[in-house]
Amino acid sequence: MENKMTATTEKLDAVLQNVDAHLDTSVSRLFELLRIPSISTQPAHAADCRKAADWMRHELESLGMKADIRDVHWAAPGHPMVVGHDKGTKGKDERPHVLFYGHYDVQPTDPESLWKAPPFDPQLIEEPSGRKVIVARGASDDKGQVMTFLEACRAWKQVTGSLPVKVSVLLEGEEECGGSNLFPFLKANAAELKADVALVCDTSMADRKTPGITTSLRGMIAEEVLIQCASHDLHSGLYGNAASNPIAVLCQALATLRNAEGGVTLPGFYDGIQEPAPATRAQWSKLFPNDQSLLDEAGLSVAAGEKAYSAIEQTWCRPSCEINGISGGYEDEGFKTVLPAKAMAKVSFRLVPGQDPDRIREAFRNHIRAALPSDARVTFTGHGGSPGFEVSRDSRFLAPALKALTDEWGVPAATVGSGGSIPVAGEVRDALGLDALMIGFAQNDDRIHSPNEQYGLDSFHKGIRSWVRVIAALADAG
Repeated sequence: MENKMTATTEKLDAVLQNVDAHLDTSVSRLFELLRIPSISTQPAHAADCRKAADWMRHELESLGMKADIRDVHWAAPGHPMVVGHDKGTKGKDERPHVLFYGHYDVQPTDPESLWKAPPFDPQLIEEPSGRKVIVARGASDDKGQVMTFLEACRAWKQVTGSLPVKVSVLLEGEEECGGSNLFPFLKANAAELKADVALVCDTSMADRKTPGITTSLRGMIAEEVLIQCASHDLHSGLYGNAASNPIAVLCQALATLRNAEGGVTLPGFYDGIQEPAPATRAQWSKLFPNDQSLLDEAGLSVAAGEKAYSAIEQTWCRPSCEINGISGGYEDEGFKTVLPAKAMAKVSFRLVPGQDPDRIREAFRNHIRAALPSDARVTFTGHGGSPGFEVSRDSRFLAPALKALTDEWGVPAATVGSGGSIPVAGEVRDALGLDALMIGFAQNDDRIHSPNEQYGLDSFHKGIRSWVRVIAALADAG
């Protein structure tokens, strides 16, 4: 056993040295991917999404994997999946088999006027603190994160000629626009994609220095609400007061979604929710001793949600209701005294384990319907529908992965929650029976989904090194 550990340590050190020596080349490959404007939600970029899929396929092939592009069609024709396999030797092979998931699609870039450089022209910028960051749409969510794992695989291959674990890779092209084809794709290809554990790199670290594994996620549903009153826009002088104003109707309905204590008012909204364990709350309190420690990067200091919970608890283990957009009437420059016929809002709910997405969606729709005057009509368009997710603490891979992260960062790795929604974690459990270790290196100030999205060069570099160690740890755990 001692000789085995010595040999493993020697290989690990050599692979980590390879990562350090080839960092510039790794960054160059990431920049190539970031230049592809793979915005999945905009039909004008469909060809760019396929271009990104083809780039990823070629990247997997360069790692010696058998890779191909799979068209999707279950929910609706959409952007393709990329699947790659490097399962190692033929015959009996007892190495653990991991399924790595990431996505190559990105969010829209509006408003582009706020970007300091074109969003698909990646820049390496040095901040006043001296920290270097990669600025581009997709730098953090999720192209930079995906490439940390692939570059770790490349380093193992370059040094040892093989990977310590069997690896399959699944890269999605519709994560940012609902991902409705993912679950049926997983079910249809369950025999091919079955593994011992799933690895997901689409989450954040607790802070600059503390690595972690995300063991709980919030699910999400989203709704577009369109309210129409009059048959056409009206002159507000001729019809004001007498005609229903859909903007006012919509605002009144939305304003009653929360109460004075910050709680959501929908009936049954909190049914089934579990309180975080005292030890978990204590660990999180050490990471974020006050609300400002989380909110400061956003220019805020006071938590706005449920008053009985800290800011970090509000995002990591409590559900939310947010208005993401609202529009209606005249919105161009100048002024027009119009009484609009229609008003629209986009509303999303982040859900925690125990909540039923379908029940929450119906409760929201009933809330809006109950607020309508007799002359108003409403149309709903639903998006997404994923429940919250928790990792089993019995997973034999959790403790070794935490130790690997601790070894790399020199700080005890934490188990953390995430306010974001990563439906694949629950879907790989439901379709493939796998736990998902969610290991990411993003930071809260990466401005994902916003102008000037960034990914620290340190996040990218140490992310690669972290995956090198995690791969070795999972091999030993097998």
